[in-house]
Amino acid sequence: MSVATAAARANRAVQTAGRSPEELRELVLHWGAELELAPAETIIEWAAATFGERFCVTSSMGDAVLAHLASTVVPGVDVVFLDTGYHFAETIGTRDAVAATMDVNLLTITPVQSVAEQDETYGKDLYKTDPDLCCQLRKVKPLAESLSGYDAWATGLRRAETHNRVIAPVIGWDAKKQKVKVSPMARWSDEQVDQYIAENGILVNPLVYDGYPSIGCAPCTRRVAPGDDPRSGRWAGMNKTECGIHT
Repeated sequence: MSVATAAARANRAVQTAGRSPEELRELVLHWGAELELAPAETIIEWAAATFGERFCVTSSMGDAVLAHLASTVVPGVDVVFLDTGYHFAETIGTRDAVAATMDVNLLTITPVQSVAEQDETYGKDLYKTDPDLCCQLRKVKPLAESLSGYDAWATGLRRAETHNRVIAPVIGWDAKKQKVKVSPMARWSDEQVDQYIAENGILVNPLVYDGYPSIGCAPCTRRVAPGDDPRSGRWAGMNKTECGIHT
């Protein structure tokens, strides 16, 4: 019996109502070790079987690898995209292409305040004066609120991306959100990502081929010189390396 089948039979009765934080942590403790070396597809299969409609995928639309992976295992899966109001046009275009070509239910989440309303409240260009607060208002808080109806969420987090992510588990516990955090691609190398893209014709944000290997909001993302840390273009010149979603 596969891990996904076992999970489905054991947990079918609680998929709709959701689980308590204690129950979710127990799942992480058991299945985290069990699935550490499993293929990404198996990890997604387990999450879908375990959490049903209370499982979703998140994507920043740097590429559509995770969305494609999930759609092949769970057709119609919810894919959550945060529209901060500061995205490059290419990022919005990638989102639209994913929605049009993949078997996913794409959900676009926006902050409570528009950019203009935020400028009115906090002063113009908050990303310059207080980038942490800007990320909190336009990314961290909207995501936390959008995940309220889910028990688990999948991310494209990979250990190869930054030193801070080396210990990212494939099945982990997000204490801040009180959710199970699934990172099916955590063990993937850059070469594995490139191979998957090539073999499956995966949509990639055009900016990746224009010197932007890590793409965030337009005002806070710069091109990266060949050979440099792919994330060095994020919040360049600031004492900041993460938006707060993964910390």
